[in-house]
Amino acid sequence: MTQSQKFSSNVLAIDLEKEAAKISSIIRENMKNNLKRRGIVIGMSGGIDSSVTAGLAVKALGKERVFGLEMPERHSATETTSLSKAVIDHLGIDSVRIDISPILESLGFYRLYDDAVRMVIPEYTAGWKSKIVTSNIFEHQGFSMMSIVAQSPDGRTEKARLPLKPYLEIVAATNFKQRTRKMLEYYHADRLNFAVAGTPNRLEYDQGFFVKLGDGAADIKPIAHLYKTQVYQMAEYLGIPEKIRKRPPTTDTYSLSQGQDEFYFSLPYREMDLCLYGKNNGIETSNVAAAIGLLPEQVQKVYDDIDTKRDTTRYLHMKPILMEAVSEICSI
Repeated sequence: MTQSQKFSSNVLAIDLEKEAAKISSIIRENMKNNLKRRGIVIGMSGGIDSSVTAGLAVKALGKERVFGLEMPERHSATETTSLSKAVIDHLGIDSVRIDISPILESLGFYRLYDDAVRMVIPEYTAGWKSKIVTSNIFEHQGFSMMSIVAQSPDGRTEKARLPLKPYLEIVAATNFKQRTRKMLEYYHADRLNFAVAGTPNRLEYDQGFFVKLGDGAADIKPIAHLYKTQVYQMAEYLGIPEKIRKRPPTTDTYSLSQGQDEFYFSLPYREMDLCLYGKNNGIETSNVAAAIGLLPEQVQKVYDDIDTKRDTTRYLHMKPILMEAVSEICSI
């Protein structure tokens, strides 16, 4: 970007027809030459990322070679299944809905989760709802503080700081959800001779917003290079139903509604995308700040937080560590 060019959200505008054609071509090439699979399985959450991934897969392979999996559980938002079904009907793909609550119950998830919350809020019992939230990076220097927000059946809300032990136990328990869903995706992929598509956008992939061997596991990730803003652009191009395009980004993991920005990211996705783009392209913090209504020092904190998340989640991207190279397959 030259000095005469003003930094703005326009930097994330892309040629959607050209981009969709490129992604479709890469999907087809890899399905034939590398993955050697007939089609693609996608976990459908009712969110923008899985919807666009499914739309691109249909564009690349045709609706007969795309299979959708709906996998709600008792903490899922009430609108999740109606939205995921809307995308499936819109795309005309085959699908199945599996309530994973019994699987999670058998694994002890709900008990383990409740026990962990009770370490901090002893009165947390049946009928309560909760979520994890992170602190505002502009208010704390160099680190984030995690808290649990819980709501009683009568609507009373409590918020408490999460010490490390209950925090780790809560996250470890909730990771059962993503790993259970991925197990089912690979079951259906195996029976159909299909590949599994991952659905992270660039912001999630870059910042480690996924569970290792859970939603991070996949054979192909069609939108991992697209900023979330660009995913929304692509959704409109592909004709994804408007009610899905208008749904706020959510984790859909906890029993209380939880936005991605209150759990993990420093800012809402539009501003976070521009900060990530600015950092990736060496844009001065003052230019980014002017575009998103922050101070340069606040943008610098976001830049620093990007580096911190890249560093602390690097292991999520790593292959298993071998004691020595197995030269016959080291190129794979």
